[in-house]
Amino acid sequence: MFPAGRRLRTSAEFTAVIRGGRKAARGGIVLHLRQTGATHPGRAGLIVSRAVGNAVTRNLVKRRLRALVSSHWSEDPNVDVVVRALPVAAGLSWSQLADDVDRAWRRAAREHR
Repeated sequence: MFPAGRRLRTSAEFTAVIRGGRKAARGGIVLHLRQTGATHPGRAGLIVSRAVGNAVTRNLVKRRLRALVSSHWSEDPNVDVVVRALPVAAGLSWSQLADDVDRAWRRAAREHR
């Protein structure tokens, strides 16, 4: 789980990142990234719908995505990010999902600058 101060909580916060940020889709995910500036640390939110699979599968995908997002924050800590898992994400291995997140993050960050 992300620390309390690093989570997007309301639908308005999710909407602000989705509408105000840059979008990059890769394989099993769609990633939205928005710079926050140096005033506060970035926050993250995950969207994993029932279309991804049953509860066990969704929780596995969420755990993997949390770990991957946390590792990227060390490079760029002042961004808000929303990651939406597509149904394909349930069948991806850890390395495939990591590659998708890495490529999407780099593309969205590059387009944002």
